[in-house]
Amino acid sequence: MQTHDAKRVEIIIEAPMERRLTAALREAGVTGYTVLPVLGGTGRSGEWSREGQVGRAGGMVAVVCLIRPERLDSLLDAAFAVVERHIGVVSVTDCQVLRAERF
Repeated sequence: MQTHDAKRVEIIIEAPMERRLTAALREAGVTGYTVLPVLGGTGRSGEWSREGQVGRAGGMVAVVCLIRPERLDSLLDAAFAVVERHIGVVSVTDCQVLRAERF
C-alpha cells in the first residue's frame, strides 16, 4: 500500500482557548483536526490533573492535525499567534498517511 509524507502537529492548550485556536487554524486553511481532552500531566509548572474540576477553565485539550508538509508554516504561524500568550506546547512530527487527497 502506498503512503505519503505528512506532518502531525499536536497542540496542547488551555481548554478555554480551544475555540480561538481552532478558528485560527481554519483561517490558515486547515481543513481538519481532532480535539482530545487532556486528563493531566506534569511540566514546567508542576503536576496537574482534571480530577475534581467542575468546569473547563483549569483543563487542557490536545488539538491534532495531519497536514501536507507545504502547509506547515501557515499552520504554525496561526497556532503560535494563539499559544504564545498562554500555557501550551506545539510539537511537529513526520508521519505517513494513506489517502493523501484527504490532507
